Amino acid sequence: MTSPKLDGPRLPPAAGGPAKQLVVFLHGYGADGNDLIGLGREWGRVLPHAAFVSPHAPQPCGMASMGRQWFNLTFRDPAEMTRGVAQAGPVVDAFLSAELERLRLPSSALGLVGFSQGTMVALAVGLTRNPSPAAIVGYSGALANAEALAGRSGSGPAILLVHGDMDEVIPVDAMLIAREQLAQAGLPVEWHMAQGIGHGIDATGLKLGGAFLRQAFAAAGAI
Repeated sequence: MTSPKLDGPRLPPAAGGPAKQLVVFLHGYGADGNDLIGLGREWGRVLPHAAFVSPHAPQPCGMASMGRQWFNLTFRDPAEMTRGVAQAGPVVDAFLSAELERLRLPSSALGLVGFSQGTMVALAVGLTRNPSPAAIVGYSGALANAEALAGRSGSGPAILLVHGDMDEVIPVDAMLIAREQLAQAGLPVEWHMAQGIGHGIDATGLKLGGAFLRQAFAAAGAI
């Protein structure tokens, strides 16, 4: 069976010329790539040499006729997220490799940004990918494959988790649990709890994400 090939909206570097970094957005359940590509327009100010791409998830969403999903979610089976990221991971990983090759960039110039279900996939792929990306920024998500971290080796990506304390879809406890699990795996993580924010990204979270990516790219020598 042929694996699905991903595609979605792209933005070239705001400064023009060849890209020096690649930022890939992974959208949430029931959305599509158009949902997050606008973040690239905002971050183009702090990452003028970055290319941005926001692929559409491969599956039509069971709960939203016009949306997409990385994997099916019912929230009735505790293991479905672990199985889901394992299923979606290889498709996303192949897409990342193809995009880096197309832009002639190393993994150290890659930043993954996820929202909700997209954060689950971004963490699952980014934390097991070798070589590691420079950074993972996860909004309003969860760590679905903590058990896979035990076998990893080498240094990992810089990680920032942002979550609203009023999130009614994925409770903020998911971020706190992920933070502890990542720390136990020897992976330092920065985090921000957005006060009064539900399942979304506010202006502060957006600003923190852009600045974090810029710092991570600089540390990786990809500026």
